[in-house]
Amino acid sequence: MVSNRVAIPKEDGAAAGGLAVGILAALQEKGGVWFGWDGKLTENEMSEPAKVTQGDIDFVTVSLTDDDYERYYNGYSNRVLWPACHYLLDFIQYDPGDFDGYLSVNSVFACKLKTILKPNDIIWVHDYHLIPLAAALRSAGVENPIGFFLHVPFPSFEALRAVPGHEYLLRALCAYDVLGFQAPRDLETFKTCVREPMVDATTGPGTTITVAGRSIVADVFPIGVSFEATVQLADAAAGSDAVTGMVNGPAAAKLIIGVDRLDYSKGLKQRMLSYERLLEKNPATKGKVTLMQIAPPTRTGVRAYDDIRTELENTSGRINGRFATTEWIPIRCIYKSISRGPLMGLFRHAHVGLVTPVRDGMNLVAKEYVVAQDPEDPGMLVLSSLAGAACELIDAIVVNPFDGDEVADGIARALNMPLAERRERHAAMLEILRKNDIAAWRRKFVAALRTTA
Repeated sequence: MVSNRVAIPKEDGAAAGGLAVGILAALQEKGGVWFGWDGKLTENEMSEPAKVTQGDIDFVTVSLTDDDYERYYNGYSNRVLWPACHYLLDFIQYDPGDFDGYLSVNSVFACKLKTILKPNDIIWVHDYHLIPLAAALRSAGVENPIGFFLHVPFPSFEALRAVPGHEYLLRALCAYDVLGFQAPRDLETFKTCVREPMVDATTGPGTTITVAGRSIVADVFPIGVSFEATVQLADAAAGSDAVTGMVNGPAAAKLIIGVDRLDYSKGLKQRMLSYERLLEKNPATKGKVTLMQIAPPTRTGVRAYDDIRTELENTSGRINGRFATTEWIPIRCIYKSISRGPLMGLFRHAHVGLVTPVRDGMNLVAKEYVVAQDPEDPGMLVLSSLAGAACELIDAIVVNPFDGDEVADGIARALNMPLAERRERHAAMLEILRKNDIAAWRRKFVAALRTTA
């Protein structure tokens, strides 16, 4: 496994992002090596690989320089590729030096990775930070099978063409043997892009794409969750003092929960305005519901992300000032990570899971919320139609995150849904999530990659 950041598990069980949770769960089934950045910065040059072993997993990491971090990570990856992939083109900030830094780090990653590879290894690369890695590995003489999985959406060509260097990126993606996407729409937009003259690929109804006489596999591999582990965590944590202390306030209000990184793609301000609309349209909900928004910071140092918290604090403060009473606060914001056990316990208690990104590759929070529910009395998921998870969880209440009235009505419907309907919808979603769990994701992708060896 290769990703931008390697998340070595900590004893305190601190929460990690969806990508890290997925990679770790996939590795825990069969073992392997996880290679990437250790999160540390050095002054001179990228460090030599360092290894930490836990069980059957070797965590092999390198450090980046300050300049690497600013250009490759903060710069091209997160000021250019991230907003483009999420169709938020106004957030793109491009510096030519950032693209050079992006290519340079991928090249050095390839050289460092080559030193630990064995002849029978297969290589699975993750996400937009490392699009050029296969091309760099091939240039370094690596012949092992190499696959790539994109955790974020793949943009349409009209969005992608706004990215400086997009021609190179499309050709670099075609250096992989297997390309995986979260949802059918991502695969279709990719096929549309590579049919452009700059790549001139031949695509068909199947999974094979032909580029310059070479065949690659491109398919949909929706990432899942660790089904049984999530159920066990929710069962164990639901009655804990830590969870009940967070849930039981002075007013016995129904809990609506949102859990998202502090990122502009998550639609957090729109979500709060939709919740305000719920209170306006349904006066009986005042004092009877509470929105708990957990939003740990991300990418500190990037101005756009630093501004989000201020905007959310202003929005939640205004709504609380408008509606709060001495016994009830409409919105509770928590700007820090919560360990996975207590988080699954909070999911179990929440009457509504509110997952309304303005664009998302998959969104594992939606899946974890469903799996963590009590099947006898499940809460209801309100889910953005623009999240990849909506392609699978069709029995959720699917809403347009930009339509405040539609989201508000969706929340109201979830709060008032009869038990029999909640059970029926939950059972249908649970069946899908049990079938397409994290192990199935790993097995399907690895099987496709092994066929290219």
